[in-house]
Amino acid sequence: MALIPARHPRYTIILGVLLVTAFFLLLPGSPYPYSESTYVSPDALHNGIVQVDNSLTARVKRSERIYQKMVKRREGLIRKFGPNPREIVSFPPDKAPWPAYTVWDFFPPAFSCPHTVERIGALGDGGKWLCGIDRLQEKPDCIIYSVGSAASASFEAELLARTRHCQVWAYDFTTHGFGDEVTRPHASEFFRLFADPLQPEFYSSTPGIEDTESGTAGEEREYWDDRSLKARTHFKPYVVAGREQLAPGDEPKMYTIQSLMRMNGHAHIDVLKVDIEGWEFDTLRSFLGAAEDGTLPVGQMIIELHLWDRPFYDLLALWERLERAGMRATSREINLVYANYNRGVGAELVEYTFMNVKNGNIFVADRAAPSIEKHVREDDD
Repeated sequence: MALIPARHPRYTIILGVLLVTAFFLLLPGSPYPYSESTYVSPDALHNGIVQVDNSLTARVKRSERIYQKMVKRREGLIRKFGPNPREIVSFPPDKAPWPAYTVWDFFPPAFSCPHTVERIGALGDGGKWLCGIDRLQEKPDCIIYSVGSAASASFEAELLARTRHCQVWAYDFTTHGFGDEVTRPHASEFFRLFADPLQPEFYSSTPGIEDTESGTAGEEREYWDDRSLKARTHFKPYVVAGREQLAPGDEPKMYTIQSLMRMNGHAHIDVLKVDIEGWEFDTLRSFLGAAEDGTLPVGQMIIELHLWDRPFYDLLALWERLERAGMRATSREINLVYANYNRGVGAELVEYTFMNVKNGNIFVADRAAPSIEKHVREDDD
């Protein structure tokens, strides 16, 4: 009588491949190790079902593990085209040997958002990619900072309209206040073209309707009444930079992010949006330098990086400081509007969304640290 391997060689080969693959995956040095967040019970194994820990903590850990693999690959890419970062050209010229990269290939958004990713605000210019707006919808101490571009405020307007308690502190020395998206939402182009046709029953100026939890059709309410938007905003025509300039006669006044937080009595910012035309490098360096424990007091940061003539190693140094402070890129959008009107230059403007994985904020922990700390000062007199 023939042995099973002789009678069924195909099954024997398949079994051997499966055993070798399992052995390889379980090796300590394997690049694809068994996930400690994956638990397989005996019953599930018998039924061919694998149970994965999908808690927020586990999802963040898995994303962090993937992100760290990307960091190693970035180091390899630097060695390939450097090896010294100062030798890397951000946008290689169109000539031999035509190296196959641009500066942005070194900085992919490799951290997976553990929540729903949604574009908040207008399509095209003004809208931003945000991770987990639902985490802010009922948060009682929600703090938003918006630095730059206040006149085009579709992002701020929708974020306010879709949260009950968020307040926006905005700073922009190029304008005198928010645009119509915040001051007159129903009359604004954004709500008329982008929001109102989608969910008209969620928009109303009827007295008292903003206190209910459902729209006129009894559906879950996503947007609140327009009268509440401007009431939850605070605007100042200040410059935000890497240093302060507050002497009498200095106009406009210049602040750092950390000095604004002290002035407002804030210990944490849930979402920080920055678009300040190249000043972001000095501003972030100052903000990072002021972080007491090396971790930025921010849950999520949306920032447009203006590379222009800045060398690769300068961006790399700032990026690595952001990573050490807990920031992980979750999404990226090249400013193609700028690229279209400035043909002949590289994709020099790119907007990133970062999530902080180190400070127990609302986006990475179900029981987040307090978002705001009130500092009560006694009157001088």
